[in-house]
Amino acid sequence: MNYTPLFLSLKIAGIATCIVVIIGILFARLLARNEFPGKRIIEAVIMLPLVLPPTVVGFALLYLFGRNGPIGGILLDWFNIQIVFTWIGAVIAAIVVSFPLMYQSASAAFQNYDRNIENAALTMGASRWKVFWTISFPLAWPGLLAGFVLTFARALGEFGATLMIAGFIPNQTETIPLAIYFAVESGNMDEALFWVISIILIGFSAILWLNWWSGKNILRFRSDS
Repeated sequence: MNYTPLFLSLKIAGIATCIVVIIGILFARLLARNEFPGKRIIEAVIMLPLVLPPTVVGFALLYLFGRNGPIGGILLDWFNIQIVFTWIGAVIAAIVVSFPLMYQSASAAFQNYDRNIENAALTMGASRWKVFWTISFPLAWPGLLAGFVLTFARALGEFGATLMIAGFIPNQTETIPLAIYFAVESGNMDEALFWVISIILIGFSAILWLNWWSGKNILRFRSDS
């Protein structure tokens, strides 16, 4: 059994999750507490990958990052970096499709506590950076953690957009979802079943841990109260 799809999927999902978490928190923090013209349009664009078919997202990425695309052409000509049919393309696909989940969770997390706590700290002389790390981030942490887990699970299971931009290249872009699809196409049902069970166990374990952690902290909060 070739375990490359497992390691490659974990690598792609891990990198994508780290990027999405950082950018998602920044965007959510900025948009959740500020009102300005065009905010709803920006949020609609952010959430769009959730409602679009994966093939549409994949086509958009293929257009942007292809050899003749507005971004792909520059990367190839100036930096000799090719995105299409590489694992980097799979990372980009995972980032785009999982970003709305992180943004949604982080935005809700930053809105679910009293902003007066932050204002009180600011009036006492604390910097915004210190307020964020000592007040905002800890209070929003449960929602941010939920977004982290959902982002990883979504990135791990990405298929349609990945196939469009990264293709199926054994040992290079062969993620678990792609391995399942092409194993079924070739009639190798045992291999497909193995990968189906593997990705179910990984996703189930992540969600089970999140539920356990959330329940544990709720009980701790009630006992402290």
